[in-house]
Amino acid sequence: MAERRNDKGRRRREERGGDRRSNGPRDPRALKRTPARSVRPVRKNSAAPEKDDPATGPVRLNRYLSQSGVCSRREADDLIQAGVVQVNGKVVTELGTKVGPGDVVVYGGQRLSMERKRYVLLNKPKDFITTTDDPRDRRTVMNLVGHACPERIYPVGRLDRNTTGVLLLTNDGDLAKRLTHPRHGVEKLYHVFLNRSVTQADVHRLVEGVALDDGPANADEASYVGADKKQVGVRLHSGRNRVVRRMFEALGYEVMKLDRVVFAGLTKKDLPRGKWRHLTEKEINLLRRVR
Repeated sequence: MAERRNDKGRRRREERGGDRRSNGPRDPRALKRTPARSVRPVRKNSAAPEKDDPATGPVRLNRYLSQSGVCSRREADDLIQAGVVQVNGKVVTELGTKVGPGDVVVYGGQRLSMERKRYVLLNKPKDFITTTDDPRDRRTVMNLVGHACPERIYPVGRLDRNTTGVLLLTNDGDLAKRLTHPRHGVEKLYHVFLNRSVTQADVHRLVEGVALDDGPANADEASYVGADKKQVGVRLHSGRNRVVRRMFEALGYEVMKLDRVVFAGLTKKDLPRGKWRHLTEKEINLLRRVR
């Protein structure tokens, strides 16, 4: 009886395609039941460029407005739906509309530029001139940001050759005008190193006002940096030429080192001296709110 059961079992295995313990062919149904090896999902490379690129093809209208320096993409959607944006002479209200290099986009009575707006933050080192060109062939800040972008960018405002710190460069002319116009009073914070200790009375005078050749100037806030009274932090909104150095010189001090640590809310945190980075979209939107 045992031999019959063994023969019967052997025949069943042969009908199924061979003994599983052998090297013979296996039942295709058994192969289907074999669990598949897990495959890691393919993730989109976050550093890959967006498909919509104004330099190579059509882009969404809201992105076009954003890159033209008008507003954020979300705010651009509101402008489009409000019917205040024209494309090729016609009002466009449909979200998702795309425009190409040959299209004429008008907002506020002005034609917008297709050139992508760039915003580069530089931690300026000493001995570099804040200009796009120097007839004496001295080193300029443009030597440091030459490979930042294909568009031609310009410094916003000016830092002296010996002044270091935060410097913004962009091709957004409207934004640059707003950030440098005295009416808007963009905030700046400087770290000042002096040749001798500054008295508490002179720290107060910096805030109360110091007489200069072109009129009185004052800081919004001034205080010692740590325990060293040769170092003073000065916060102000004035954009007058060399105003921080001239204020201390008028009080009888010599500025040994001047470093701008904040400009219009932008800081040089985690940005080494002489290095640059592109602004984030959040930072750009904050700058556009300057009115």
